[in-house]
Amino acid sequence: MAVEEMTLGVARLRTLLANIYLVGAPGGPWALVDTGTPGNAARIRGAAERRFGRDARPSAILLTHGHRDHAGSARELAEYWDVNIYAHRLERPFLTGKSAYPPKDPMAGGAFSFLSRFFPSSTVDLGERLRDLPEGGEAPGLAGWRWHFTPGHAPGHVCFFQRDERVLLAGDACVTMDLDSAMGIVAQEPRISRPPAPFTYDWDQAQQSVELLAGLRPMAIGAGHGEPMFGPAVAAGLADLARDFPRPRGRYASDPARADETGVVFVPPPADDPAPKIAVAAGLAAVALGAVMALSRRDKERPIPRLRES
Repeated sequence: MAVEEMTLGVARLRTLLANIYLVGAPGGPWALVDTGTPGNAARIRGAAERRFGRDARPSAILLTHGHRDHAGSARELAEYWDVNIYAHRLERPFLTGKSAYPPKDPMAGGAFSFLSRFFPSSTVDLGERLRDLPEGGEAPGLAGWRWHFTPGHAPGHVCFFQRDERVLLAGDACVTMDLDSAMGIVAQEPRISRPPAPFTYDWDQAQQSVELLAGLRPMAIGAGHGEPMFGPAVAAGLADLARDFPRPRGRYASDPARADETGVVFVPPPADDPAPKIAVAAGLAAVALGAVMALSRRDKERPIPRLRES
């Protein structure tokens, strides 16, 4: 897993599904922001050793939110390094096994929503390593960085911002690729886009969070998904997204789920999903076609009876 320099003091590790960030200059204190899916701990440790030295360990592990592709390796790393994991207090029920996130919505529209049918929805349990982010906005272990509350994609989603250099680690409050088209997923052309649609439960909050990020006017952005972006295009892209925020179809289009410190307290009914019906119909058609072909082969192989001679 290559360590790619994003900006001075920020390096990115790219995994198959999500980005991970090592924040801090070599030789000094550093922190890990997000940890990818389960199974990435050894790769992350190796990348950290190459960047910070063999025995280096972070001051803290910080999570933008608790979805499995961002928090999956957090507990294993925290126990190996003997450090704490910090997340917003509203993420606690989802990171301690007390609640599941609102159900994913494959009917939200776009290619990624269709693919989400095949993604797991399980959460992770971080146990006693989990700590709440401190009130006031200071990011533990990240001198000069602050966290900003950006819900919508997850109840306790946060972003991390370095004001002096105007560097934003956006998590999934927005992404820097087009997840709504198959070509966008394949090409990964840098573009500031809405959060991953099938896993976003409150679109009013999601838009307000993008508006907050646009007000920060960052000059560099590293999101959970997509390539980092730099320069005036970052602030302009966030402003455009906030102004023309694309709304989804599906379950949460007009009625959001709701959550509090205990977890999810309300979920609207699901939108009708024709895919299972189509799959069943296609399966029945395949079975019927197979039966017809089998009967046809049997008839061809059966000898033609001869007429009895009189």
